Amino acid sequence: MRHIEINPKVCNGKPVIKGTRIPVSIILECLAEGDTWQTLMAGYPELTEEDIRSALLYAMNFIEHSEIKEEERA
Repeated sequence: MRHIEINPKVCNGKPVIKGTRIPVSIILECLAEGDTWQTLMAGYPELTEEDIRSALLYAMNFIEHSEIKEEERA
């Protein structure tokens, strides 16, 4: 996760791609909307494939380490 940073002074402490102000959530949203990695990198030229991969791994690890209550599943 060396590509992800959380700094209270950057984007209100949201996880971002290190050295940028691009939140992990923006990357996930773009991918969920059907953008390709190439389209994403064209829109954010400072992004690399490794940055996108790191954002996905960060999200996966976040989900793996959070508890979902039964009523939240419904």
